Amino acid sequence: MYRIEIISNQSVQDDIITELETNIPDVLYTILPLAYGRGKDSRKLGTTTWPETNFVMVSYVQDSEVPIVKAVIKAIKKKFPREGIKLFIIKAE
Repeated sequence: MYRIEIISNQSVQDDIITELETNIPDVLYTILPLAYGRGKDSRKLGTTTWPETNFVMVSYVQDSEVPIVKAVIKAIKKKFPREGIKLFIIKAE
């Protein structure tokens, strides 16, 4: 089992959720709807100067589902190359 964390601009949240639910119908997840931070290329702080914000999705998936998650995120990144979509995968016990 693996823990996946996706941190991304809120503008692509629906796309990510839709694609994950389509490709892994029984996927369970938690959304932290408002995340502030600084990435490599931009800041998402929800302020007047840096108005955008991120969200965080956390899910635990089976080993066999990891390649599916990777493929989904790769496709979303290709569709939205400037949104700073990050995927982290951690082995869970």
